[in-house]
Amino acid sequence: QVQLVESGGGLVQPGGSLRLSCAPSGNMFNIGTMAWYRQAPGKERELVAHITDSITRYSDFALGRFTISREIATDGAKSTVSLEMRNLKPEDSALYICHARGVRALRGREFWGQGTQVTVSS
Repeated sequence: QVQLVESGGGLVQPGGSLRLSCAPSGNMFNIGTMAWYRQAPGKERELVAHITDSITRYSDFALGRFTISREIATDGAKSTVSLEMRNLKPEDSALYICHARGVRALRGREFWGQGTQVTVSS
């Protein structure tokens, strides 16, 4: 099993920045791709960015403003995934949710965090 705990959300003014973190625990050696999704009230959950090893992919709205990164622990276990968000806009307001895809012994499994709220407002 893998548990994901997000942190770093909050209230920020338009144009401001936030850094979100997702800390995995449990069977971290069997985590592959990790991602950030977001879901605003009344809207479907959408992918923000994902990272596989050092390869990153972004949704169009995140390109140039958001940066996803991942630490690798000295023992090789996947560690914290961060999402650096800059030039935030009111439309970025949403619950940001961390996601992990299992590999090897956890192949086919998916794990979700509870989310951290981001509100962009003046």
